[in-house]
Amino acid sequence: MDITTISDIARSSWVVWLMLLFAFIVFWAFRPKNKERFEEDAKMIFKDDENGGMSHGGN
Repeated sequence: MDITTISDIARSSWVVWLMLLFAFIVFWAFRPKNKERFEEDAKMIFKDDENGGMSHGGN
């Protein structure tokens, strides 16, 4: 087994690994179970507006 064969196998392995990782991340992001959490996280930046924008000790 020469270095070229090892290099080709390693490249193929990384492609498969990254495709599986990407598929898992997409699956995790679009699971219905996570919808409520993501909606709450999206509204987090507006929580300061409910307090008049003064929650960080502003003037």
